[in-house]
Amino acid sequence: MKKQVFADNSVLVCLILTAIATAACSGKKSQTASYEFTNVRRGTLERTISASGTINPVSTVKVLPQMSGKVEKIYVDYNDSVRKGDILAELNTDMLKLKREQQYAAVVKARANYELQLLNYQSQEALAKKNLISEYELKTSKTALDNQAADLTVAQANLRSIDTEINQFAYIKSPINGIVLDRRINIGDTVVDSSSNNSSHIFTLAENLREMQIEAMVGELDITAVQKGQTVRFTLESLPGRIFNGVVETIRMVPVVSNNVVSYTVIVKVENVRGSLLAGMTCAIDFIVENSEDVLMVPNAALRYQPSSLNAEVIADMVFNASLENMNDEQRQAALTAREQIRAQNVSQTTNTGTGLTDLMMGSGPGMIGGRQFNPGGRQGQGQSRSAAPAVVMRNLWYINDEGKLDVMQVRIGISSGSFTEIRAADNFEGKQVILREKV
Repeated sequence: MKKQVFADNSVLVCLILTAIATAACSGKKSQTASYEFTNVRRGTLERTISASGTINPVSTVKVLPQMSGKVEKIYVDYNDSVRKGDILAELNTDMLKLKREQQYAAVVKARANYELQLLNYQSQEALAKKNLISEYELKTSKTALDNQAADLTVAQANLRSIDTEINQFAYIKSPINGIVLDRRINIGDTVVDSSSNNSSHIFTLAENLREMQIEAMVGELDITAVQKGQTVRFTLESLPGRIFNGVVETIRMVPVVSNNVVSYTVIVKVENVRGSLLAGMTCAIDFIVENSEDVLMVPNAALRYQPSSLNAEVIADMVFNASLENMNDEQRQAALTAREQIRAQNVSQTTNTGTGLTDLMMGSGPGMIGGRQFNPGGRQGQGQSRSAAPAVVMRNLWYINDEGKLDVMQVRIGISSGSFTEIRAADNFEGKQVILREKV
């Protein structure tokens, strides 16, 4: 038999394959069923990716002490607002003041020794001009003067260091304008300066709680659908009924592996104008991937329904006839011819000879239909495009026709929210009653 050249159309081929595959299954006709109906309606649909995350301030600063000592006073507490330079806490300086007195005495002593040696050097210099002492003796006097000058400089530097500790380091100050998120000291505690390995931060400050961020973990299967600038919607268990919005700020490319599950950290920027978002809150997040407004939609159960009162062959015939309504004359003729060819083949015999249903439908090789190259969404005679057109998916909707009999129509589906799916058809089916399920 000469092979019929099919129209190059993905919808046509999908419909034929669906019809034939369904017809291959045998079944028995059951008793007449009663149905539960639903209506095709208009509305807004969204396809989303769900994740969970934690709210944190955009920028936090950990404050460490610059000197060791005992905490004498604390001037701030949790949630207090502070400005740069404000004193957060004060360390005891009694021992430092004693050290200062000792060091001040050392400075006085070093200065006296320097001044005495300076007079000695001046005298030696005068004698040297009269050739009364040797050059060596003059040089020795100059070296002693330099040593006394160095001792005085060191003593003065040590005094300034103690003064700095007393007047600056003993007062732990805020490095930024912000809010105190955490306080880890109490009066009487001993702190260790930041240069020690045993040191730890004593305050945590947030720079701005009006701008917060969510650190969300998104699985590897969904991360490709998340991109910078994408709209995000999230809710909090602590504030039921309220919906907050955000925008994807950053996608960190470093994977996080936990229990053999690969995830990626996504940073979502959110506005905290009312101050209701607190650091550490856990939120449920929806990344909005697609959005369709004012579209026809039906419950997903209606698209999955298949009547139990009809056998598989009858269902296949009805679905095939319904698919013809969506074709032009050339496509319809090609579909009818292909159907007759498939019916003429014996499935078991073609399996043994190696020329099965796939070879018949696809021609003599991969990607061939009736001996021609299959180009989804393209036209005959044109080359393959690197960016293939989106796949066209058709589904069945069953209903009761004007004669009171069970009937089916085929519609093209769009995005799905998980409960409802967008449908597209040549006619406006808004308000049409379709079968949702059979009543038990």
